[in-house]
Amino acid sequence: MNESDLHRRIFARSADLAAAFPGVVVGPGDDCAVVKSASGDVLLLKVDQVVEGRHFRPDTPIDLIARKAVARTVSDIAAMGGVPRWGMASGVLPPGYPHADELCARLAHWGRHWGAPMVGGDIATGPEGCPLSLSVSLVGVPHTPRGPVLRSAAMPGDEVWVTGAIGGSLAVDGSGTHLTFEPRLSEGRWLCDTLGPDLHAMIDISDGLGRDAGRVAAASGLRVVIEGARVPLRDGTSDISRAAADGEDYELLFCIAPGTMTKAMVGGAAMTRIGRVEPGTGCALVLASGEHLDAATMGWDH
Repeated sequence: MNESDLHRRIFARSADLAAAFPGVVVGPGDDCAVVKSASGDVLLLKVDQVVEGRHFRPDTPIDLIARKAVARTVSDIAAMGGVPRWGMASGVLPPGYPHADELCARLAHWGRHWGAPMVGGDIATGPEGCPLSLSVSLVGVPHTPRGPVLRSAAMPGDEVWVTGAIGGSLAVDGSGTHLTFEPRLSEGRWLCDTLGPDLHAMIDISDGLGRDAGRVAAASGLRVVIEGARVPLRDGTSDISRAAADGEDYELLFCIAPGTMTKAMVGGAAMTRIGRVEPGTGCALVLASGEHLDAATMGWDH
């Protein structure tokens, strides 16, 4: 069973959560869970992890390991148009790990940096030979008055846009950005401020432009069409098919009512229209030659 198959099973058996538990607004299947407290406050909940050998190399500087662990979770809060408020971290450390204090200090630093101080957590030592593994949980608040932006509310005729540029995030020549990307918090808030209800759906691109656009399509029950020639590629990247599958971009893909925005730049991050939403199913990448590729399979799947 791959990750996507497991996700479908989790989503199916969680479908009754909102009906069975009044505090659950959105359960598994979006960038964050959305819950409501007894006092009526709406909160965003998210947990993410990084594993040595999978998300970072063993020789990665401690500061960049901690940064990525926090930033990945912050990016999901951004994808809901929210703001992070509090964090917790847990780690499984290799036996005799010599950088434990430095790692905890840098996790605390990056949590404060993005406005989500680490207020607790847990530490364990793994068996001999285990890789370093970190998990970061965040609590955030959605945009007021827009509320959380979901994956599932795209509409036929919507324009599909992305922030920044796509591809090459794992380049090993020093140009890769998977350790140093900036979560698009300000862009997500700006979109909510500017477009309000005309901002229909949003997701952060972590597993690949194609696969994550396909998740918006599946959640919304529609078809997403990406025009390859429109996709902004990161410097050093020229193959759109490969770029759409690279993953670890941490840009925002969003669907908006047609004609509500022209080309925009917020805080240095350009926003580019790359496609459309239409009736149907799946996600297509249209090449300059006119060939249609199944984009929903382009990207990472554990």
